[in-house]
Amino acid sequence: MSSATKELLKKVRMIVPPMLEKFHKGMLGRVAVIGGSENYTGAPYFSAMASARLGADLSHVICTPPAANVIKTYSPNLMVHPLMRENPYHSTPSTLATPVIAMLAHLHSLVIGPGLGRDDLMQDIVAEVISAARERKIPLVLDADALWLVQRRPELVKGYKECVLTPNVVEFGRLAQAVGVDTEGDTGKEGCKALANALGGVMVVRKGGVDWISDGTDEHTITSEGEGGRKRSGGQGDTLTGSIGTLLAWRNMYLDKSWDTEGNMGREETLMLAAFGGSAITRECSRLAFMERGRSLQASDLTDKVPVAFETLIGEKEESKL
Repeated sequence: MSSATKELLKKVRMIVPPMLEKFHKGMLGRVAVIGGSENYTGAPYFSAMASARLGADLSHVICTPPAANVIKTYSPNLMVHPLMRENPYHSTPSTLATPVIAMLAHLHSLVIGPGLGRDDLMQDIVAEVISAARERKIPLVLDADALWLVQRRPELVKGYKECVLTPNVVEFGRLAQAVGVDTEGDTGKEGCKALANALGGVMVVRKGGVDWISDGTDEHTITSEGEGGRKRSGGQGDTLTGSIGTLLAWRNMYLDKSWDTEGNMGREETLMLAAFGGSAITRECSRLAFMERGRSLQASDLTDKVPVAFETLIGEKEESKL
């Protein structure tokens, strides 16, 4: 592990709240994942479970009714809300988004995209929710088909500096093309900075052999270079989104000084650290699961490694121990 990575992980540890007797249920993170449709039920589950396994108090999934029936059978630990709708459904996106938007007041962060699909009605509902979350300054993590939406409507997130995008190589190329960024021959770092700049300073996690993380500035452009596993099975990015979601919730507590915090880090730096922490934890989960499972590794194998990766990279604070 490089000295730069060690220093970044020390800073990530600063935004992790201790488990204190004064905290009540929900204070250590209320995170929701919007996704889950007729054809995709695994992705929102993996994201929400990563959030829970990392330490969020309350982990929600907001999905379609058919998906809800399935996801509820995966784990009783998640709260599953069948509020999303796919075509054909005779109502407007704004009407259907209303109960989802009503939940925002009770959330610290929102993950959008795992298992969402590209149904027009689902995409339009999500657009309404993103706008409402932005008005309320709720931190967002967008992945998968939420990035498809951003590709078509970049104004939804442009300039919103409480937003993290987590594109893979294909999604990154599409986003770059959509906003006119030329990434031909870029080394990873420069392309990541260019896309973040074109989107007005959102935080971009460009996933790959290493993960480049940038909000478009030199000060907040870093590399997550921890070793990961060599199996590229689908669903590993869902561990990333859920982990970032929980770290963003803890970031809120840090910024609100809910405990005797260390340092005096601001919103931009702590957003970068949440993205980096999620990346580092996911890469370590992948490494640990690959060492155990090899080429049979599946996304579910990463879920059980989340608390192990947290303890290995960040570690529990003394105030949390009995």
